[in-house]
Amino acid sequence: MRVISGVNRGTKLVAPPGLNTRPTDDRLKENIFNLIGIVEKGTKVLDLFAGSGQIGIEFLSRGSTGCVFVDNNIKSVNCIKENIKKTRHVEQSIIMKSDVKNAISKLLGKKFDYIFLDPPYDNKKNLQEVFDIIHKSDIIKDSTKIIIETVENFQIKNANILKERVYGKRKILIIGGSNESDISR
Repeated sequence: MRVISGVNRGTKLVAPPGLNTRPTDDRLKENIFNLIGIVEKGTKVLDLFAGSGQIGIEFLSRGSTGCVFVDNNIKSVNCIKENIKKTRHVEQSIIMKSDVKNAISKLLGKKFDYIFLDPPYDNKKNLQEVFDIIHKSDIIKDSTKIIIETVENFQIKNANILKERVYGKRKILIIGGSNESDISR
């Protein structure tokens, strides 16, 4: 696992020990960022279910100026700390040891340009619930892109889906912050 682009390109990152996390492999990460396109300089990122922090770090490496990493596992939090030190992004990072719902309630009033969700694959109900909480909160704006990594057969409701791709058994959804078109799938 490594940073694939930007100022930290090629830096190897560590993953939390054990089988509770499943880091996004480099090929899928590259596909995700190809779907996102150019990361605008100065953007703010929220990395939920952050695991190793590699997605948030990838955004920082590409020019984002701030990332909030959220994970409720102490091993993951320690791993994120190690990785942001290694990539020299400590000043641009906030790490929250919290479950996602509580973290979102503490972030009210902050606006994010990108929100990345990669929850445990076996909890689809939780993913829809977290998406609904995000969409009802004030942490998004019309231009926010919500990126979800999930299982290939997951269908999300009440979402403005901008892009949807399946890579093997994984699906990537990019959802717009505005819900005006209210696409249900």
